[in-house]
Amino acid sequence: QVQLAESGGGLVQAGGSLRLSCAASGRTFSNYDMGWFRQAPGKEREFAAIVGSAGYTYYGDSVKGRFTISRDNAKNTVYLQMNSLKPEDTAVYYCAAAKKGANWLRQQDYDYWGQGTQVTVSS
Repeated sequence: QVQLAESGGGLVQAGGSLRLSCAASGRTFSNYDMGWFRQAPGKEREFAAIVGSAGYTYYGDSVKGRFTISRDNAKNTVYLQMNSLKPEDTAVYYCAAAKKGANWLRQQDYDYWGQGTQVTVSS
């Protein structure tokens, strides 16, 4: 069992930066691929980024070049550094954990989800 808790959301002006954190419980954090998803008002939840158990990363087109995902297995934490934020980045951001071999883009392949943290970017 893995429990996830996001933090670091808030209100920021366009062009600004935020760093989200996702703290995980459990001793097997390092075995999971860790992803970030987001859901904007009135829209479906979409994939943002993932860092695999071996450290490889992959990004959605809408965040590529602006967001950086990383993980610290010693702290059981995954981060999402968000730079050059735009109003369209406004969303609730969720972290999620998937076992190895999962399809990163399929939300149903993720075993555990956090409660989400709100990010609001003003213009």
